[in-house]
Amino acid sequence: MNFDSPLWHPFTPMQAFERENAPVIAAGDGYELIDTHGKRYLDGVSSLWCNVHGHRVPEIDDAVRDQLSKVAHSTLLGLRCDVADELARQLVRIAPASNESGTESLSKVFFSDSGATCVEVALKMAFQYHRQKARPEQRDLFLKLSHAYHGDTVGTASVGGISLFHTLYGELFYKTAAIPSPTPPGFPYALPEGHDADSLPRWALQETDRILGEHAGRVAALVMEPRVQGAGGLLMHPDGYLRAIRELCTKHDVPLIADEVAVGFGKTGRTWACETEGVVPDFLCAAKGLTGGYLPVAATLTNDRIYDAFLGEPHELRTFFHGHTFTGNALGCAAALASLAKFEADDCPANARALSEAMGERLAPLADHPHVAAVRRCGVMTAIDLVAARDPHRAFPAERRTGHRAVMAARERGVILRPLGDTLVLMPAVGMPVSLTDRLCETAIAAIDDVTRG
Repeated sequence: MNFDSPLWHPFTPMQAFERENAPVIAAGDGYELIDTHGKRYLDGVSSLWCNVHGHRVPEIDDAVRDQLSKVAHSTLLGLRCDVADELARQLVRIAPASNESGTESLSKVFFSDSGATCVEVALKMAFQYHRQKARPEQRDLFLKLSHAYHGDTVGTASVGGISLFHTLYGELFYKTAAIPSPTPPGFPYALPEGHDADSLPRWALQETDRILGEHAGRVAALVMEPRVQGAGGLLMHPDGYLRAIRELCTKHDVPLIADEVAVGFGKTGRTWACETEGVVPDFLCAAKGLTGGYLPVAATLTNDRIYDAFLGEPHELRTFFHGHTFTGNALGCAAALASLAKFEADDCPANARALSEAMGERLAPLADHPHVAAVRRCGVMTAIDLVAARDPHRAFPAERRTGHRAVMAARERGVILRPLGDTLVLMPAVGMPVSLTDRLCETAIAAIDDVTRG
C-alpha cells in the first residue's frame, strides 16, 4: 500500500512507518477504537495514557455540546471565564492536602495546553519566584532524575534524561544537574556494579542529598515524576522514595515540582501519585487525563508562597509573563469538569486498583517466560521487559525492534499497545471494566510469544 498522507507523525520513524500500513482510526466506541475498514481495537494504552472513561462518553459529550451553545473560547488575558474559574476551584479541592507544618497546600492554578507546557510553566515560575521573593536569589539550576522525561519544549527537554530524545538540542538547554534514579533501566536484573536492589535506592537518596548540598543556594527546583518514570521505561520507585525526596527538598529549601502528567488521575490507584505517600509538592503538573482524554488542557498548581512573590503594582514588573492563546479554553474546561465529576462518581481510583489486581493475575504466566526479564506494575501502569535471554541477561539487538514487533502482533489481534524500546507498555483507561483485562493481557502474552519464538 502506498503511503498517501502528507501527515508527519510524532515520535515516528517515518520511513519505516510508511511501509507498515497503520490503521486509520475513524471512530471510537467505549474502550475500543475503530478504523476506516470497521476493524475494532481495544485501546490498551488509553490513547497514549490520557483516556479515562473510554470514547464517546455521554456525560463529556453532552458537556462539550452544552458549552458550544454558549461560547467555545474566550481569552483569559484581561477577562475571566466561568468554566475556567470552576475548573480551577475543583482542582484545588481535589489536590493533595497538607497535614503537616512547613508544607503549604496547593491553592492556585495556571492553565496551559499540554503536559510539556504545564511543566514548562512550573520551571519558569520557580526560576522567577527566587528572584522576586522577600530575599531574592539568583538560582539558575534545576535538578532532574536520570532517565527522566517531562516533554519536548526547550525547558522540559532540558530536565529530561533520555539521550535519544534530547541530546541533539543540548546547546539550547537550561542549566541542570542529574540525580540518580533509584530504579534505572534494568532494575533489578541488571544493577550497576557494587549495588543490590536494596542499596541502590539508598545510595540514590544519599547522592541527592549531597548534590542538593553541593549546589546550595543555586537550585531553583527539583523536578520529578512521582512513583513512576513514564517514558523512561515505566521505572517504578520503591516505597518511601517520594516521601524522602520531599523531605530533602524541605531540608534544602528547594521547591519540588511533581510532574503528574502521566501518573495522575487514578493510574497509580489514587487520584494523584503524590497521595500514595502523603506528599504535597510545591508545584503539581496535570494534563493527559484532566479532560478525560478529550481536549488539550493542562494545569500547573502551586501554593500561596509562590503566588505571592508575583504580586505587585503593574509598574513593578512582577507579573508572570507567560500564556497561550487557548489558555483555559472553555470547551476543554467543560470537558474536564464533566470528566472529574464522572471520575469521582465512578470511583475510578478504586477501579484502577481492581484492574491492577486482575492484570497481575492474568500476566502471572510471564514470570517464567524465557524472554521476559521482568513485569512491573503500579496501578494500571504495566511494563513488560523483553530480552533475548534472562540468565545471563542479554538484550535483543536494537535493530530487531522486538518491542515494536510485539505491538504489531497485538494490533493484528485487535489490541493497541505501545513500546518503549523493548519494553511493552499496557496502560488501560482507569475506568475500563475489569472484564476486559482478559482480552488485553491474553493478547499481550500471545504477541510476546509470536515475536520471541525461536
